[in-house]
Amino acid sequence: MYQVESAGQVLRNRARLLASLLLAPTVSRTVVMLGLTSLFTDISSEMVSTILPLYLLFHLSLTPAAFGVVDGLYQGAAALARLFGGALADRRGGYKAVAVAGYALSAVARLGLLVVGDVRTLLTAVVLVDRIGKGIRTAPRDALISISSRREDLGAAFGVHRALDTAGAMIGPLLAFGLLALVPDGYDAVFVVSLCAAVIGLGVIILFVQNPPSAVAAAVPAERPPLSLAAAARLVRVPGVGVLLLVGTVLSLVTISDSFLYLTLQRRVAFDPKLLPLLFVATATIFMLTAVPVGRLADRVGRARVFLAGHALLLVVYLSLLLPGGAGGWLQVVLALVLLGLYYAATDGVLMALAGAALPQEVRASGMALLTTGTSLARLAGSILFGVIWTWRGVGAAVALSTTGLVAALLVAGFALRATWREQ
Repeated sequence: MYQVESAGQVLRNRARLLASLLLAPTVSRTVVMLGLTSLFTDISSEMVSTILPLYLLFHLSLTPAAFGVVDGLYQGAAALARLFGGALADRRGGYKAVAVAGYALSAVARLGLLVVGDVRTLLTAVVLVDRIGKGIRTAPRDALISISSRREDLGAAFGVHRALDTAGAMIGPLLAFGLLALVPDGYDAVFVVSLCAAVIGLGVIILFVQNPPSAVAAAVPAERPPLSLAAAARLVRVPGVGVLLLVGTVLSLVTISDSFLYLTLQRRVAFDPKLLPLLFVATATIFMLTAVPVGRLADRVGRARVFLAGHALLLVVYLSLLLPGGAGGWLQVVLALVLLGLYYAATDGVLMALAGAALPQEVRASGMALLTTGTSLARLAGSILFGVIWTWRGVGAAVALSTTGLVAALLVAGFALRATWREQ
């Protein structure tokens, strides 16, 4: 039995523990610089994605079917490009070079928005280039974060990055709507500011981010097999990767997209649809504020546990949507936004931290790309399925099916992680 000298010592110990969970941990300079790159790039991309429906449907008078094609490209075009970017980065340890290429493509796409005007075919091509750039850069960037961090601090490192990234996702929509309020129909002004933010982000990674020496040393000089989907699929043989791919894909398949979730809340509470963009900002704010402490907590208590707990919070949101119509009103909206932000803090960066701990350095970018491709395609399929069921049987049936699916997926994920995953 241990004795404590004073009550003051107990309070000081508790204060230090609380501070270690809430305050930003010490992370490498590379992680911070990549976070700033993502902050400016997300300001740029979210400025565009927020106004894209207004620009295409109301300014260019596209039909809903044509908009669906552009929106589908914006949401899904990056999926397969992730595999290419990850495998290319692993070949010679050129993580920075591949990431820079991806960020540069997105910056060029911002310039393209100013040049193509209302030529719809070229506009679709510009959106495709932007999303391919995002797909190429994601895995090399996450691999750089992983390589530049200690294994025991991976959750905290990804938490810091995601906090800065999400700050950009919060600022971008506010800037876009502020510019349009000052200059009605001033879409060119939005595109110019978006381009400036993208160039700043590109400049940060070029000037201040370096490949860790270990990344170049780990690159195998011998000739490697050509890039292929079959080579990427073989990554599931790496211990732990197959389990993460299964868990991430199954859970993503039954996840309701944010847009559908917000629309469901709007129908239940009957607030002005013009307030919908503020829901995205509110969720991003919660995510930004909690990403670091939740990542730090994941490093302490176990990343798999925090990852599953995040999906349990999402389940609470879904269950609240099944309550009798109008129950809770704005309190339900606030609760949903808080829990959704916490869900992202507990799953987004934490999943990449799990992958970073499992993957050997020589295939780390490829493995992360495979994982994000699987989850992205599953989310895309799940969103389409949700929309079909909503149209066919109503929003209540769609939410009920997603809730049932999430319960089943959590059971599968819990069993798989407990049975086959050895963390830390």
